[in-house]
Amino acid sequence: MDRRWFLKNSAVFLTAVNLASNQVFAAEKIKNNNMNEIKIVGHDSNFEREELRFPFGFKGGYLTELWQVVSLIRSEKGNLGIGLSTQSVLYGDSDVFARHAEAQGNALMYALSGRALDLIAGKSFTNPIELFDLIMPSLYQQAKKLTASEDLNINFVYNALVNVDNALWMLYAQENGITRFDELMPTIYREAFSFKNARIAIMFQISYDMPLQDIAQAAEQGYFIFKIKTGSPGSPEQMLDKDIQRLGQIHKLLSAIKSPHTPSGRVMYTMDANGRYEDKESLRPYLEYAKQIGAFDHILLYEEPFIESNTEDVADLGVVVACDESLHNEQDAQRKIALGYKAFVLKGIAKTLSQTLKIAAVAHKSGIPCLCSDLTVNPILIDWNKIIAASMKPFPGLGMGMMETNGDMNYKNWQQMELKHPFAGASWTQVNQGMFTLDDDFYKHAGGIFEVGDHYKQMMRV
Repeated sequence: MDRRWFLKNSAVFLTAVNLASNQVFAAEKIKNNNMNEIKIVGHDSNFEREELRFPFGFKGGYLTELWQVVSLIRSEKGNLGIGLSTQSVLYGDSDVFARHAEAQGNALMYALSGRALDLIAGKSFTNPIELFDLIMPSLYQQAKKLTASEDLNINFVYNALVNVDNALWMLYAQENGITRFDELMPTIYREAFSFKNARIAIMFQISYDMPLQDIAQAAEQGYFIFKIKTGSPGSPEQMLDKDIQRLGQIHKLLSAIKSPHTPSGRVMYTMDANGRYEDKESLRPYLEYAKQIGAFDHILLYEEPFIESNTEDVADLGVVVACDESLHNEQDAQRKIALGYKAFVLKGIAKTLSQTLKIAAVAHKSGIPCLCSDLTVNPILIDWNKIIAASMKPFPGLGMGMMETNGDMNYKNWQQMELKHPFAGASWTQVNQGMFTLDDDFYKHAGGIFEVGDHYKQMMRV
């Protein structure tokens, strides 16, 4: 299937998905008729630019900064919902990123967030997903015009919507007196999030150019799952050569490291190509090389190896293949399961909580394990990601949840950013031996997602 055809027709798929979702929520309203109708009477937004320590490479490109966006939504009753997001144009649509100066691309995504706020102004809703589904078709069309991209990847729109979606969920919580994560979501999604993991394994991300000494230091600190960025810049041939060379360097460094937290007693690898490989045949030499050097048995999963239009069955690759960027909605989830994908990478901090709930429900029903991936988000959004990872079934073989976080190694002013967290310094915000350890306090406060730090209140002048 041609990628341009697929993306050009994604609006049709979205409309079908939204109609189905609205039918579900019509029934859900009957079950939850005690939920208040909320009318939106005002909104505002702002952003901060956060510089990265060094250019951060993936998808064949490099980021030097990330914008932290804040949105405020006010209800007729005077309640406020404040939501955060970290924008990543490179993740959302690498073509848009390549065609614009970095700040210009960020400005386009921020402008799209503003369009979303305008679309919900004056509307009433009883559930954030209901409103999300209502505006998506129109917003996607506006996004294509704004970016001059007829084949715009829908992830660009989802990423722009995260701050608005989070603000809607926080307003929804305020209006209905909700203070716990398991009470936040509609009942049809709660079974998928009915777990309480005591530990979360952290995937330590290894970018294209990370010095080997930094990787060695991470191993000394107790990290036991290493996420290796593949899909290096260059032609397909150059990409494969660079990826193979990089794996050889990393495995030589880590192959002898022991860990008490994995079934094999060894550190584990995950790979993430962000959709850079064309097909299975182009990837097989990498996997064969992994077998030759003894790295293959360390591979826990391979994330999003292929371009989005690839429809090959991946069950014969010999590794667990997970999907991320190509996983947009429930229909995609079912399609990927049929193609042999055995894990889902959830990105509530990149694709919105509203979409994540839907996809996670399909995964839970089908017995597909999930993990949460990062977007180099700020400390507060780490805990938005963490409460999702903590509330899902433990990842097979680990006995705990699994998520990625890499902000601490990438942001220039990370320590100052940590102080903006309403529970800065809490034990469950600290990394210990490559894990987050979660206690009753974490679940009581849902990782702090219902709280708003003073810094962001001041940004919104409240």
